[in-house]
Amino acid sequence: MKIEDRIYAGITGVGKFFPENVVTNHDMEKRVKTNHDWIVDRTGIHERRFAEPGTGASDLAMPAIQQAMDMAGAKPDEIDCIICCTITPDTVFPSASCLIQEKMGATNAWAFDLSAACSGWVYGMVVADSLIRAGSHRKVMVVGVDVMTAILNMNDRNTCVLFGDGAGATLVERLPDGEVGIMDSVLGSDGAGGKHLYMPAGGSVRPASHETVEAGEHYVVQEGKAVFRAAVDGMAKISLEVLERIGATGDDVDLFVPHQANLRIIDYARKKAKLPMSKVMVTIDKYGNTTAGTIPTSLRIAAEEKRVKKGDMVLISTFGAGFTWGASALRWSAPSL
Repeated sequence: MKIEDRIYAGITGVGKFFPENVVTNHDMEKRVKTNHDWIVDRTGIHERRFAEPGTGASDLAMPAIQQAMDMAGAKPDEIDCIICCTITPDTVFPSASCLIQEKMGATNAWAFDLSAACSGWVYGMVVADSLIRAGSHRKVMVVGVDVMTAILNMNDRNTCVLFGDGAGATLVERLPDGEVGIMDSVLGSDGAGGKHLYMPAGGSVRPASHETVEAGEHYVVQEGKAVFRAAVDGMAKISLEVLERIGATGDDVDLFVPHQANLRIIDYARKKAKLPMSKVMVTIDKYGNTTAGTIPTSLRIAAEEKRVKKGDMVLISTFGAGFTWGASALRWSAPSL
């Protein structure tokens, strides 16, 4: 199929939002038995942002959405669909996406939440791309947002130092004929990895009760070594796979935007793709792992720092609980800031 004969979707607007409250590693030293050097050496994290208690995912999402809408020059009534990628919605139901739709005034949009943990935003972008390429949608808002402090045990030093709160939003839009956007994507999952990163209670098997609350079963549980091993191999493999599918190499990539879970995982993936650090977006040092929010917020920061321009090839890669994973290669379609 010729390029001019294919419908392409592209990111035409991107936004980010983080809470004001900066929590440094030295602040974390006062909460749990840990230290700054240990955290930096093993993760690359120096600080993160924590939202005020009672903050909802939709609250964090709205400023990011407004930035994305402004960048793209879009209006709320032009949005066909809202996909909110999150594991920490305001409520189990109604969905965070429906709350966002009402707050946006996007009266012509349908909305749903997507749960794929750290891979959520990539999953959501692929769904948006598919809807647009099918010809049924023109503009889809894809939000990656998590209020991880709502499900963190602040007495568990193995998890509480890793995560932060934040939201990123991207407008995925049908591009003019002949313009290339999202070229290809690879998605995958392996439920056998679920036992390594999960929340024990709060679902239908173990609904909330006095016993589950007292046992601390509504917090993230992670077997760090198993997750690290799977993520290192997984992110490197899918990054190379999506490049191979489009007949490209690391030399063709202008910017690599990986999920921000661990600096060592990022470094391994970029080495496998033969990418210099100058082409890699790193935000984990300032914001920690914001789960579904890491990639869209990193895209906005890249745009603000003039590290990406229209037409550049961007490689995206992620790995998360489930296990879930995904990678995409795209041409940057958003205007310069």
